[in-house]
Amino acid sequence: MEFSELIKTATVESVLLSCAGQPAVKGTLCITSHHLLLSSCPGGEGQPSAVELWLLIRNVDAVEKRLAGSSGTITLRCKDLKVLQLEIPGMEECLNIASSIEALSSVDSVMMMYPFFHRPQSLRLEEGWPRLPTERHFQQIATQTTQWRLSDVNQDFAVCPTYPPAVIVPAAVSEETLRRAARFRQGGRFPVLSYYHTRNGTVMLRSGQPLTGPNRKRCPEDEMLLGSVLDEGERGFIIDTRSAQTAKQARMTGGGTEPKSSYPQWKRLHRPLERGRPLQESFIKLVEACNDASLGMDRWLGRLESCRWLSHVKAALSTACLAAQCLDREESCVLVHGADGTDTTLLVTALAQVILDPGCRTLKGFQDLLEREWIQAGHPFHLRCARSAYSHARLKQEAPLFLLFLDCVWQLSRQFPFSLEFSEGLLLTLFDNAYASDYGTFLCNNEKERCLCKVKESTHSLWAWLDQPEERKKCLNPLYSPNPLVIWPSVEPQSIQLWQGLFFRWIRSSQYLDEAWAEIWRLVEGSDTAVKESAENRLSRSLSDPAARLENER
Repeated sequence: MEFSELIKTATVESVLLSCAGQPAVKGTLCITSHHLLLSSCPGGEGQPSAVELWLLIRNVDAVEKRLAGSSGTITLRCKDLKVLQLEIPGMEECLNIASSIEALSSVDSVMMMYPFFHRPQSLRLEEGWPRLPTERHFQQIATQTTQWRLSDVNQDFAVCPTYPPAVIVPAAVSEETLRRAARFRQGGRFPVLSYYHTRNGTVMLRSGQPLTGPNRKRCPEDEMLLGSVLDEGERGFIIDTRSAQTAKQARMTGGGTEPKSSYPQWKRLHRPLERGRPLQESFIKLVEACNDASLGMDRWLGRLESCRWLSHVKAALSTACLAAQCLDREESCVLVHGADGTDTTLLVTALAQVILDPGCRTLKGFQDLLEREWIQAGHPFHLRCARSAYSHARLKQEAPLFLLFLDCVWQLSRQFPFSLEFSEGLLLTLFDNAYASDYGTFLCNNEKERCLCKVKESTHSLWAWLDQPEERKKCLNPLYSPNPLVIWPSVEPQSIQLWQGLFFRWIRSSQYLDEAWAEIWRLVEGSDTAVKESAENRLSRSLSDPAARLENER
């Protein structure tokens, strides 16, 4: 397929671009294989044009067209939640432009996506790709215990297509035992180490559901694998992210749970977390409510409650806190799984590590966590992030699990403003790039697919881009002060807030907040802790006191 076959009209003059909060701009609209560009000529003829729009077409979630007389209007609803409007002279041109954008934004072949064509001059292809992340994680653990080893049983992805080539497993368990245990777990996802808690030596494992089925099948190798994690007399907890009823029903289709008789040292706890269609619909309803300017207070609160997004945030944080509590306070090992082990399982294990481990709250540590617990661990980004909140297409496998994780991390950053080295800016960047990106970091569904597509050899890493000094500063929290303690968030309903920085990003101006952060950076870079506290007070006033906002404006 050639991109040129999908572009019916490449250039249109006198197109009017409108976007909330920005003045309308008229210029020349151009469509390329991956971008939509609009350039204006503000100084008149002979003056250099200014690029007013540079939109990655992959970012378009929905295209809506309205014809009126001899012209038409196209509304572009983007995956990053921005809404753009293009007024195009000429009915045929309008229809052609809309058709071209719809076709280009629907290209599903990974190797035809923009990351395979993007070549920034400041980066080299090999930069930024984590070198053996599982191996480096194991090296850190190996300095503290000899009870775990690095296994290459999945080197050719034959045992589990969604695991990376190397995994961390109990040292006492053989490769053949792992292969047999894999056949007893959904998708071959046998229990592997996710996190080693250095304070007391407890561990968190993750896996897919056991395939006990209606006949309650057993697997001695799986029982041995989990038994080897616990010493005699110890107990562990299995956190199942499905309801007890859902897990019971799964037995009828070949899935199931770990029966107490076969795993006597493990206690099962059910903490249901939504995934799939219910979570995607919750996201869609929330965005619709945020964009409805006609809502009064009562209707807004009703819509916010009925979409249930904040309930999903609360449930995810509560379950992560439960896992963290089992490790840190109960001093017990934990196994987390749902059905497939690629969605809510990773949400819980990753969040628990941010709560427990100060290393995961640094910029570098958080990037490593995302590599281990989301990208390498097999979260299907290509399927889950195919559509955002505006798409009119019938829902398939889309679900904003990664957005839910980012929202939960934002809740932590709001409750512990000094404890995370990275800022909201990083979380917004990660959301944007998970859905549409210039970089290959979030491409494909698992490591096997990335190897087949040669993603690391053919695309640039998002981490390399963010590691550049100018970009890195945008991701840093100027108020950061390393906190070696566990950060236990409040999960009371009153403590869970709407992430306005994301959901209202394109709806209302953040000018005053941006100015407050700029002032904080100016003060912090050339001053001491006392000034940092003064800067924090200034930010608090900007957020809560209208008079302070006016003072900033003056």
